[in-house]
Amino acid sequence: MSLCQPCDCNWWGKYPDNLGLVSFSIAAAVCPADLVTRARGMVVVTAQNKASGNLDDAMSSSDAEDDFQDPATPTATQAEHSLPLLPQQFPEVVPLNVGGMYFATRLSTLRRYEETMLAAMFSGRHYIPTDAQGRYFIDRDGTYFGDILNFLRSGDLPPRERVRSVYKEAQYYSIGPLLDNLEEVQPLKGEKVRQAFLGLMPYYKEHLERIIEIAKLRAMQRKARFAKLKICVFKEEMPITPYECPLFNSLRFERSESETKLFEHHCEVDVSFGPWEAVADVYDLLHCIVTDLSDKGITVDHQCIGVCDKHLINHYYCKRPIYEFKITWWLGFPFSLRKNNTTLLVHKNLKLKHSRNGK
Repeated sequence: MSLCQPCDCNWWGKYPDNLGLVSFSIAAAVCPADLVTRARGMVVVTAQNKASGNLDDAMSSSDAEDDFQDPATPTATQAEHSLPLLPQQFPEVVPLNVGGMYFATRLSTLRRYEETMLAAMFSGRHYIPTDAQGRYFIDRDGTYFGDILNFLRSGDLPPRERVRSVYKEAQYYSIGPLLDNLEEVQPLKGEKVRQAFLGLMPYYKEHLERIIEIAKLRAMQRKARFAKLKICVFKEEMPITPYECPLFNSLRFERSESETKLFEHHCEVDVSFGPWEAVADVYDLLHCIVTDLSDKGITVDHQCIGVCDKHLINHYYCKRPIYEFKITWWLGFPFSLRKNNTTLLVHKNLKLKHSRNGK
């Protein structure tokens, strides 16, 4: 910074005397030209230039602008990273908009369990958007959110017909205590037992998908409303001789490797389930298959159509039961409705015929 020297800036002519007197009462006065230049980012007047009195040799302000540009205005993204957001404050009573359904609850209710998603959302560490009325918005179907709040408030569990749906919502919001309680009531408790049984069945889910795929292809090829499949369901291996007994505490037989290969065969069916080692029998597995297909929205009818008659050795045959599964892809009119429609049509035609004969 240079002291003011006599120059062409006409210091005395531009400013009033009283301002000049006050300014020069300071020992180190600054030239206004220097101030203007410093505002642009650098000092362009040096002591050497001022001593010579030639301002042409000094760097012009335009040259300074070319070499030193003004700092760019920070963008919103840069400002967001540079300036941390303040923690969001929530009222004691929190209005909520969950997928278009409105709720209101205490802030302490949402924070009841620290490990949950709701407690994290309303901890103040995250920004929660609001709707036009100031309700905090959660982009989730709110059909079962009331059941979630009832558990957080007083530990109430939903009725049986809503247990599965509330369980899915509890998984989404990571409410561990609610998940533990729901798993101990029906129908989820029974589902745990069922899954333990199905865990013994190799490739159970893959076989279900294969049933669906085969039925779809056959219905599309035949341009039909339904398709039929043959499915073998057997719990244990059949004895080859009357004297052959299974291993202790097992349903399998003690056979050599050559015997196993000799008697091993695949029934002429589309899908085969078994064997398995459990108390549950063939009818229990059939019920599981039909239930799981029905849960996928598929209408299933099944019946036993016989046994596998493949010859094994001597006069012994396979004898595994074979079931016919009928997969219906869309439902037509019920038989009673079709019968009623046919009856009405016949009566209408007879009435029309009698009226013509009367004329």
